Amino acid sequence: MSLENGASTPPIQKRAREDRFQGHDYYNIDELLSEDHLLARDAVRTWVKQEVTPIIEEYADRAQCPTHLFKGLAEIGAFGPSLPEEYGGGGMDEIAYGIIMQELERGDSGIRSMASVQGSLVMYPIYRFGSEEQRRKYLPKLGNGDFIGCFGLTEPDHGSNPNGMVTNIKEDGDSYILNGAKMWITNSPLADVAVVWAKDEGGVVRGVIVERDMKGFSAPEIHGKWSLRASITGELVFEDVRVPKSNILPNVQGMKGPLSCLSKARYGIAWGVIGAAMDCYDSALRYSKERMQFGRPIGQFQLTQKKLAEMITEITKAQLLAWRLGTLANQGKASPAQISMAKRNNVHMALEVAREARQIHGGMGITNEYPVMRHMMNLETVLTYEGTHDIHLLITGHDVTGLNAFQ
Repeated sequence: MSLENGASTPPIQKRAREDRFQGHDYYNIDELLSEDHLLARDAVRTWVKQEVTPIIEEYADRAQCPTHLFKGLAEIGAFGPSLPEEYGGGGMDEIAYGIIMQELERGDSGIRSMASVQGSLVMYPIYRFGSEEQRRKYLPKLGNGDFIGCFGLTEPDHGSNPNGMVTNIKEDGDSYILNGAKMWITNSPLADVAVVWAKDEGGVVRGVIVERDMKGFSAPEIHGKWSLRASITGELVFEDVRVPKSNILPNVQGMKGPLSCLSKARYGIAWGVIGAAMDCYDSALRYSKERMQFGRPIGQFQLTQKKLAEMITEITKAQLLAWRLGTLANQGKASPAQISMAKRNNVHMALEVAREARQIHGGMGITNEYPVMRHMMNLETVLTYEGTHDIHLLITGHDVTGLNAFQ
């Protein structure tokens, strides 16, 4: 990799700073988890400590994606954990999926995004809506990290209103001609496969599998981000891309397709951000015991204790919300509105915890000696993507009143 002026980029070395994170379980929620859940959590936590924490600050500082971690994510089963093993998934349940996302986001929201996009937004729609031939062709390679995938729904002029999309396909013999553009797409500059949502000539939304080498398909990277700096983000541009009809997802039409994928991903976010919050809390708690002012640790002062007590209270509430949502998901009962509530609540919680943790760290909180400011900047994006904070509020409002504020 090289810098814009042509100078070579020096390799990133592992930091000397030790990852001293300890999990936080104030309500003994571990007792509600199975042995498999705990084993999965411990395995991913160990991997994050060994592979993510030592390098993540430097990658974030340089706004570079640690692309070598894709293979590691595959090896620990982070791609499609709750999809069947025969299709490249992990064969685990939805709580295991959530726990894995929690541990990855404890390392960095961008790393969790790399995994959740691959599993929930690419593998999941191919598994659920694809043909058997499509499943066999793409899912094993996505599951083992040979292929990187991305999900194309958001457009430059259509974010919260995805049904207003202008990306379209038109029939042409045994193919469709795809035109349009997508924006803010995680993994797109690296992607071998893109699951793209476009309107057909009848105005019906269809899912299309687009491959990197198709003529007229490009994925320029977006630069200048102050958030999710260790995650690669780009556009998807389609200029008369000829896509075989065999690449259309045959088993879904309409917005049900992309929205069900978003529900799957939002569920993972509801778990994931708890990890970021716990990392901020863990760092703040430790710092409050070590930082001396006025002859005693700042953790002995009432206002610091107030912050810490409120932080662990909100984390615990979010843990219980996620666990209950996971239980419902395992039973096939988790509704999109319930998922929206958890995504909105837990992301907001994590961002508030990060802000309070930054205050406890004082000036040191804005440096990369501690993870807090990086988490805070990342969470500003997580608050917005896959449904903004306000949109999820209106989804809950629609659900409880039966009245649609979007119309």
